[in-house]
Amino acid sequence: MLIIADNRIPDKAKQKLLEYGNVIFLETQGITYEAISGHPDIFFCKIKEDLVIAPNLPNKFKKQLKDLRVNFIEGDRSVGTKYPATAFYNAVVTQKYLIHNLKYTDSAIKNATENLIKIDVNQAYTRCNLLPLNKDSFITSDRGTEKALLQNGLDVLYVDSLDILLPGFPNGFFGGACGVYEGKVFVLGSLDRYNNGRRVRSFIERLEMEIIELCEGKLFDGGSLIFYV
Repeated sequence: MLIIADNRIPDKAKQKLLEYGNVIFLETQGITYEAISGHPDIFFCKIKEDLVIAPNLPNKFKKQLKDLRVNFIEGDRSVGTKYPATAFYNAVVTQKYLIHNLKYTDSAIKNATENLIKIDVNQAYTRCNLLPLNKDSFITSDRGTEKALLQNGLDVLYVDSLDILLPGFPNGFFGGACGVYEGKVFVLGSLDRYNNGRRVRSFIERLEMEIIELCEGKLFDGGSLIFYV
C-alpha cells in the first residue's frame, strides 16, 4: 500500500504510517505558498484505482509513483500560488460522487468521473473541508458543503475547525487532518484534544469504522492522507 503525506506531519505520525505501507512524504518549493506546499490534496486527487496529479508535481515524486507502479494521470492545470490555482485538485471523489466547486475542477478529474453524480459546492478547498466515510456519510467543516450534501439526502456531520493546527494560519480544517482506508479513519492527532472529538468519535463508530489516532496532541491539518493500493 502507498500512503502520501505531508513531510511536516508530526514525527510520531510518520513512524506510525510506515507500519501500514510505503509512504511518500511530500514537499515542494516555489510552486505554491508555504503552508500548503506539502499538502497531498493540493497536488493529488484519488479516483478509484487512479491518481490524478498536478502536472507541475516535482519530477522526483512522479518517478517514485512510476517505480511503485502507481496508475496516474496528469491534469491539465498547474498548481499555482494563489486561489483558485491552489484548488484545482482539491475535490472529493467517492464511488458515487464528485464533490467540488465544479467551476475550478481540473478537466482530467471531470473526464475520469463522467459517470458519477456531481455535487457542486462553493468551497473549492473541498477535500480540506470534507472527509468521505462509509455508507454515503461525511464529516465537513464547511457550512455550505454541509447544506449541499443534505440537499442531496446524504448523511453529514458538521464540526468546527477552531482547534485544528495549520502552521502559518489561525487554524486548519478537519478533512485535512484525516485519511480513510478500508473502514479505517486515520487521524493526525488525538480526538480527545479536539473540541468536537466526542461527536466525531460517535459518528464514526456508528458507521462501524475503526479510528486510528496517529499521534498525540491537537489535530494537525497535513492536507489529507491519501491511500493507494
